[in-house]
Amino acid sequence: MKKSNFFAFISRMKYINRWGLMRNIKEENVSEHSLDVAVIAHALTVIQKRRLNMDVNPERTVLYAIYHDAAEIFTGDMPTPVKYYNSLIKSAYKEVELSINERLLNMLPDDFKDEFEDVLIPKEKEKEIWKTIKAADKISAYIKCIEEEKSGNKEFLKAKQSLLKEIEKMNMPDVKIFMDEFLEGYSLTLDEMEMS
Repeated sequence: MKKSNFFAFISRMKYINRWGLMRNIKEENVSEHSLDVAVIAHALTVIQKRRLNMDVNPERTVLYAIYHDAAEIFTGDMPTPVKYYNSLIKSAYKEVELSINERLLNMLPDDFKDEFEDVLIPKEKEKEIWKTIKAADKISAYIKCIEEEKSGNKEFLKAKQSLLKEIEKMNMPDVKIFMDEFLEGYSLTLDEMEMS
């Protein structure tokens, strides 16, 4: 059996810092971000399943969310203003991500590839999962802005406003429920949370 470096590469997500253009009170790496996105994506799919009676698989969504930024092991965290500067750059970056995810997939032993292909290579049939992960990704970024603001850092104010507009524009009932019921806690201190 040939040796594989796939999981060693995945473990390097902890070395990739996010928000490179911004002054951070608390740095955030891709590994931490991926866990946050997975937790939020899980909450969104539980809302979809329990409150909106949708046929979804929360566990599968969590799995995809864990690996959603795996390509950043090679690219780093591309700042949003650069990544979405124009359609040409956005399209090229998507191609780079896909190419890197294919490279990661090919690092796996052959008998693992079927288990990981859908996780690393987005398919049209699972666009709803990816839509949920995208929403969780935006919410996670918004929460990061709240945390930085709470620590006295005004650097994230504009990003916070932009992200809230993007989240609202998604017009997803599960996202609205999450924002209405769970978001306030992120602005509270530990003592305030315990008193609620």
